Amino acid sequence: MIKKPVLFPARQKGVSQAMHVFYSDLIEGNSHVLDKEESHHCVRVLRLRTGDKLFLTDGKGLWCTARLEDANPRASRLTIEEQQREYGRRSFHLHVAIAPTKQIDRFEWFLEKATECGIDEITPVLCQQSERRVIKPERLQKVIAGAMKQSMRAYLPRLNPALSLQDFLGQELPSQAFIAHCGGGERLSFQSTCKAGEDVVFLVGPEGDFSEEEVSAAMDRGFQPITLGPHRLRTETAALVLCVQANSLNQLI
Repeated sequence: MIKKPVLFPARQKGVSQAMHVFYSDLIEGNSHVLDKEESHHCVRVLRLRTGDKLFLTDGKGLWCTARLEDANPRASRLTIEEQQREYGRRSFHLHVAIAPTKQIDRFEWFLEKATECGIDEITPVLCQQSERRVIKPERLQKVIAGAMKQSMRAYLPRLNPALSLQDFLGQELPSQAFIAHCGGGERLSFQSTCKAGEDVVFLVGPEGDFSEEEVSAAMDRGFQPITLGPHRLRTETAALVLCVQANSLNQLI
């Protein structure tokens, strides 16, 4: 049985979807001061005024309804009126290990859309045919945080440091582990193999796909090969399709 998730605020009766969401990794007590970046966005960009209501989350499941007490563009002060913990908590853990794309904007696109659709963890993996081996996590973290706020979520997906595929395969993995590749051999559909309500990790390769040796190494570690259909998809598209399918299977989309 799939555990019914907690409803997100935009789906609850009487909650205005026009209210904006702000993020701070540390929220304590009934008063909070936004950092300089969030304060600027609040006052200068969104033009919120003293007395306006807004949402605030710590990205770890805490969801607050707050009122703007001091519309200061450098340090806006809020009064927290209501708090809810484990808000929108998911019944399973979705982890995607993906080779960063040559064009970083495509990788950012995946992070944004996957966060909006629902994902818990992302690991950039460096493969034999990877064309990008350096990423800047600071920029990517901002993309993820922005997508979390846009989609009104209370959990910030975890972005891990980039690892070689060999090092990634050496980590502890859930029982449901799948590798999507375009090579030969038997490959099953995702829908016929994945079970709802259980943690899952997907492995998606670079533009040039995994090598035969990499596929074999992943299968030796228990990864099951899957296909996404007869058409070849870009790296970021394939990874997003898997996110959507996993969330759909768990009745979250």
